Amino acid sequence: MADIENSQSFTLPGGKVGILMIHGFTGSPATVAPWANGLAELGYTVSVPCLPGHGTRWEDLNETQWHQWYQGVESAFLDLLKICDRIFIAGFSVGGALALKLAQVRGSEIEGMILLNASIFDERKSYYLLPVMKFLIPSLKSGAMDVNKPNSVRHSYGRLPLKALDSLRSLWNTVERDLYLVNTPLMVAYSVNDHVVDPRNSETIIDNVYSADIREVIFERSFHNVALDYEADILIDESAQFIQDVLSGEISRQDGDDERDLIDAEFEAIVSGLSLDQSSPTTYLDELDRPQADDFYEPNPKLPTLSESNRIAIWLLSGGSLSILLYIFIGFDLFGTGAWPGVVAIIAGLGRIIWNTARRIDQSEEGDDGAVL
Repeated sequence: MADIENSQSFTLPGGKVGILMIHGFTGSPATVAPWANGLAELGYTVSVPCLPGHGTRWEDLNETQWHQWYQGVESAFLDLLKICDRIFIAGFSVGGALALKLAQVRGSEIEGMILLNASIFDERKSYYLLPVMKFLIPSLKSGAMDVNKPNSVRHSYGRLPLKALDSLRSLWNTVERDLYLVNTPLMVAYSVNDHVVDPRNSETIIDNVYSADIREVIFERSFHNVALDYEADILIDESAQFIQDVLSGEISRQDGDDERDLIDAEFEAIVSGLSLDQSSPTTYLDELDRPQADDFYEPNPKLPTLSESNRIAIWLLSGGSLSILLYIFIGFDLFGTGAWPGVVAIIAGLGRIIWNTARRIDQSEEGDDGAVL
């Protein structure tokens, strides 16, 4: 049973120009429905898939990973490709990250891309605790809808599944790392008053993609979900104008392709200067493989082994630090004593290390070589 109304995937039939629209993390197709309907009324075929784990219960999302979300996007793209000649991708929030990932893989099949408050990183320090927190707490309460317009209906989960959120961090990492692979015409739209996704995400995309033509659209009255906010009509108009400019040839990726060809040519020129002739006594590759006496290092040197006492000290320090961090960020208090158990564990760990160090110094002065940790 679905917790969110109107959360099913839908396709609005139109002409031979298709738009694949991707909703955000914990959301559903309903979060972008006004945007999709507005473009469909202009004659475009619009497909809005519901990502795996979304639109039902937050527990279902915790059973999925980002690869499954991407597979859902790619499957919808291939289905749309069967009925449309030219396809654009529109992504909202984390849907923007999935759109970028699709462009990194299938960029040559995409005419252009529209990103709305796209999310490719989040620098909140509490996210660094996710690898541990996800095993202790399945979810956290989600914040209110980030829409400036009053009386907005929630179309996303009310809780934040932590296992899925940790997987999202992996998607962010791979998308941000490979931004240079994106060379499609691009419209980057973002809100200056977004309380969910830092606008620096959009700035990072603009600065690092390979697209020759990038159109920047800024919303000043709307918050995160512009499609449900005051400037939804502007979003539809700007999206339609961008699509029309790409279709008419006013915007293209040609300049970017020429520059990429130049880089490829320079690389080929460098490679052509390397001798791979096997008839010669030695080749360039032989010289690379030949070990140099001064450059030889013994591989995989053995690491020192820790004594039982030092292992206990490390466990005390690690456990104490983790206990304090969990208390500070999420209020986790197993014994009802605040952060004191963590403080005591750290003091005990430091005391044991100091004691072990003093003993080694004494042994060294008596003739021991001090090699055992």
